[in-house]
Amino acid sequence: MKITGFDDSFELLIGHEGGYSNAPADPGGETMYGITKRVALEEGYSGPMRDLPLQLAKTIAKKRYWDKVWGDQYDPEVAFDVFDAIYNGGPAIRWVQSAAGTVVDGMMGAATVAAIRAANPQKLIMRFNADRIDYLAGLKVWPSFGKGWMHRIAANLREGSD
Repeated sequence: MKITGFDDSFELLIGHEGGYSNAPADPGGETMYGITKRVALEEGYSGPMRDLPLQLAKTIAKKRYWDKVWGDQYDPEVAFDVFDAIYNGGPAIRWVQSAAGTVVDGMMGAATVAAIRAANPQKLIMRFNADRIDYLAGLKVWPSFGKGWMHRIAANLREGSD
């Protein structure tokens, strides 16, 4: 699939996230489409998590994750990886700053976007995912979720190579 923006990115992301989950080892707790109960409540949803509408999950994903990483401002393949990582959890802005060779302060802004735009997208994606893997491998929940995370990143890399 050619990734052209948020809609394509969200479709791919939901392929990773699936539907309802309440894994005891997951510090995020109860989720639907990867949206945690805490985030759903903060966004005004008060129903059972199993009933969270996909369209609401998409609206939340755009507002809280895609827009936070300024996903419309640079290469959509890079934006998908950054969006997927921040949605999945982790300091994705720091990783993309490091991969782009700019100041690593965790704040998305014009200088970060300029550095992302100036970088070779494929090299940036590889560096970004190397940092992501290093981070994930150091988490206490790695034994429970590591294999799934690696399959997710591998699928992302395959998708971006089309």
